[in-house]
Amino acid sequence: MPDKLTPAQRGAMHLYFEHLANALNDAGLDMVKVLKPGIDIPWTKQSVKDHLYKPVLEAMTGKESTEDMSTVDPEAVYKVINKHTAEKFGISLEWPSKESQYNESKGIK
Repeated sequence: MPDKLTPAQRGAMHLYFEHLANALNDAGLDMVKVLKPGIDIPWTKQSVKDHLYKPVLEAMTGKESTEDMSTVDPEAVYKVINKHTAEKFGISLEWPSKESQYNESKGIK
């Protein structure tokens, strides 16, 4: 069985949620346009986690919580979501590196 998620992986995962939320919002793709038609609802880091990441995690692994993920799960789930957003909406993001996480924490762009 793979090891549990590392703090660095958890940080990268949450940074990815934030970056994807910003990219979707910047592209004018609110939650409703991505999930179903209706009222415009901006994405947040938490809504990316709850409405995109966790459903894919559960479908792929049977795990309902990110707390139960192994070290191999974040990249596998990311690849599925990134492929989908790239093909459907033209949004493809790199998985956050240690360097990008450090820069973000220091406000460096």
